[in-house]
Parts: sequence; C-alpha cells; structure tokens
Amino acid sequence: MLLYLSRRFFQTLFILFILSIVIYYMLGLMPGDPVELLITANPKIKAEDIARLKKVYGLDKPIYVRYFKWLKQVVVEHDLGFSRTYKKPTVEIIEGRVKNTFFLMLGAFLMSILIAVPIGIYSAINHYSKLDFIISILAFIGISVPSFWLGLMLIAVFSEKLGFLPAGGIQTIGMDDIGDKLKYMILPITSLSVQQIGSLVRYVRSSMLEVIQQDYLRTARAKGLDEDTILYKHALRNALIPVITILALSLPGLVSGAVITETIFAWPGMGRLLLDSVLSNDYYVAMLALLFLAVLTMASNFVADILYAIVDPRIRMGRNAK
Repeated sequence: MLLYLSRRFFQTLFILFILSIVIYYMLGLMPGDPVELLITANPKIKAEDIARLKKVYGLDKPIYVRYFKWLKQVVVEHDLGFSRTYKKPTVEIIEGRVKNTFFLMLGAFLMSILIAVPIGIYSAINHYSKLDFIISILAFIGISVPSFWLGLMLIAVFSEKLGFLPAGGIQTIGMDDIGDKLKYMILPITSLSVQQIGSLVRYVRSSMLEVIQQDYLRTARAKGLDEDTILYKHALRNALIPVITILALSLPGLVSGAVITETIFAWPGMGRLLLDSVLSNDYYVAMLALLFLAVLTMASNFVADILYAIVDPRIRMGRNAK
C-alpha cells in the first residue's frame, strides 16, 4: 500500500512537471507580451527602451531559460509572481477565488451525486419501463443542453421574471450572512450540475444494469438472500467502480464548466479568473490557474485509485504496485 502510494505520488509530480512545461510554452506563444502592449500603447517608444524592458521582463532570453527561471522562482523562492492586471501578488488573488470555486464545485458535485445515483439505480432496476424511458430522455436532454444557454434561461425565469433569486454576484452588498450567500449559489450550482447529472445518470444506469445481470447475483438469489441485500450490498458495490472514475474526473470538468458559469453569473472564482487572465494576457495568473486545473485532475485520479480498493475488495494496491 505504502509503496503504491509512493510510486503514484512521484508519478504525479513528474506528470505535473511535464504539464507545467507544456502550459508555459503554450502561454509563451500567446501574442501580446508586456513589451508589445507598451509599444501598442506608446508607438513612439525608443528602441533602447524596448531592449531594456525586454531585459527587465526576461523576454530577451529563450523560452526554456525563462521556464527554469520561473520554476526556480516558484519552487525555491516560493514566489508565484505578480499580476499586471490586478497590481498585486498572484497568491493574494488566487486565495479568495479558489475558495469561491471550491464552494461552487462542492455544491454542484454533491447535487449531482444525490440526484443522479439514486435515479440511475432506480432506472437500472426498472429497466425498459416507461419511467426508465422518461429518465433516459431527460438525462440526454441534460447532457445536450449548453451550460451557457441554461444559465441565461435560469436568470431569465427565476431572476428576471419571477424575481425569486439574484441574477449574479456572490452576496448582497453590506450583508455577510450564510443564507444570503446560499441564495446566490442556487442558480450557478444548478447550471453547473445539470450536465453532470445527465451523464452520471447514464453511467450509473449502464453500470448497474450490467452488474445485476451477472451470474453471481443469480446465485445469491438462489441462496435465498433478500433483494435489497443483493442490490445494495453486492450489485451496487461493484457497479460503483466505473462510476468512481467518472466522479473523480468530473471535478476538473466542473472547473472547466465554471469558466462559462462564473462568467454568466458574475461569480468571482477560478473559472472567471482564468478567462480574464488569458484575455488580458496576465501571464502569471493564467499560469497558476491552468496549473490549478492540472493539479486538480491529477489529485482526482489519485483519489480514484484509492477509492477503487475501498469499494472493491478484489483490488489490492500492494499487488498492483508490482
């Protein structure tokens, strides 16, 4: 177990190192570095000033030299850089945004599980019934509905027409109440979770339907076990193995979806920060936001591997680590 976790940890670090190189190089290809923006703002700037500014920003060196300088700055000096847009260290910007996105993702994640898993199980147990047919249609609609369109429709109905919920923001100005904040979270969480619910219902139904047709469940019925024990102790435990992968990998997808959702609902989170930093060419902020997505993806995979052994006793990490 310990050997497996150690190997997975170092594999994760290596992959993150490779991803950081790719992300840094791709951001380096973006047009509009700080010096170019200054030249655009002031076409009369002198050539010697341009050369001096390139040296200040390190743009006079090859991109691989700039990368290792950035890596040393982050790992050794613990300096994550300075935001040109917000005029403050990036770590001060990221802290609050990560917290806001975390609560949004947690709400959407829990909502997806609590709704999709029971519905998927019920749909599989009652497969090919009229209700199963209706659930499948609704699941496909949920998967197909664009999140930006759904967000706009939710605002139009529940905010503009009915006036029940706020159209955007994170809290009412001058109020610091949990109930007030939850009211602002309802629409973005709903918009973010609908596609997740639709796809998760399909995965749970498919996985559960495959498991309940296995021979060992017929044997369990022949031995006289009651149906609830067969379904929820034996079938569900094995059906959740592929679902765990989907759940783990859905976390980065929620952050990606948050780029659109947070923009529509003016939610100050990582998704909106990533979009704003790329559009404004705020290099250090964009780099950190993209690395946040990479770390979240790798951490999700790592957690999924651990959960496999918990859900399925046939899986032993120590054996798989050989």
